[in-house]
Amino acid sequence: MNQGNERGDKVLGVVGLGSMGYGAALTALRKGVPTLGLDTRAEARARFEAEGGRATDSLADLGAQCHAVVVLVVNALQTEEVLFGADGLGATLAPGSVVIASATVDPSLPPLWQQRLAARGLWLIDAPVSGGAAKAAAGQMTVMASGAPQAFDAAGTLLDAIAGKVYRLGDRPGIGSTVKMVNQHLAGVHIAAACEAMALGLRAGADARSLYEVICNSAGMSWMFQNRVPHILDGDYTPLSSVNIFVKDLGIVLDAARKLSFPLPLAAAAHQLYLATAAAGHGAEDDSAVIKFYAALAGIELPKAVERP
Repeated sequence: MNQGNERGDKVLGVVGLGSMGYGAALTALRKGVPTLGLDTRAEARARFEAEGGRATDSLADLGAQCHAVVVLVVNALQTEEVLFGADGLGATLAPGSVVIASATVDPSLPPLWQQRLAARGLWLIDAPVSGGAAKAAAGQMTVMASGAPQAFDAAGTLLDAIAGKVYRLGDRPGIGSTVKMVNQHLAGVHIAAACEAMALGLRAGADARSLYEVICNSAGMSWMFQNRVPHILDGDYTPLSSVNIFVKDLGIVLDAARKLSFPLPLAAAAHQLYLATAAAGHGAEDDSAVIKFYAALAGIELPKAVERP
């Protein structure tokens, strides 16, 4: 098992060739790291292979070849299936290998996964990511990592190969997911606030593009406002990060805060906006579609889709 390639290079596996996973795998490949991608979708595998990577749809195949595996699936349930399901990595990776768990999950889960993997001689790095599809593809995403020093030693340079910045945040799994949880709290609230503010301006008669330009050069600007409002201005709600993602992620934030008996009124209000937008049929659209909730509520006419040449 874990034979590497003919040069003896360590092989990185990436489970999930979606927007973030594809970017991570492509970044590692461009850095000269032998990379094996896994996805259930034939088109995702073909896309990676077209860039010179290798792809499979078999967890057993991937586990037998890789020394470290980045798991970039949608949620905790999928992560657990990859780790402990039929032909899961827990049973197919060689002892001493490391799992890099990168889905956004409840911070209480990674320590439990590490205990189960440790019983099989494996390491876990709790390593959620941020930056979106564009930064992932450009090799600029951020990794918020925590785990035992031995886990980082086992990963070697493979963890650094997938991102622009890797933060080592502590020596136990769970800390990385805690930091990601705080990031998602802020991101979710900021997007909701941006949509609410733009809706207010439109309802009051402001020109949408002028409003955007002024706010981007004023104290009220946030990264999310600057990044997401152009989707609204162009009438393009193609999902780069969907409404449903924040239904999930702010749900994780609120669940974790409940366990701590910690109040989060802003996160709770934002979560309700994402839920309402999803209930109105926009869950699979870009998260900037929260403005559609306000548009329906107040009879606001939103910018139409821009005609592309």
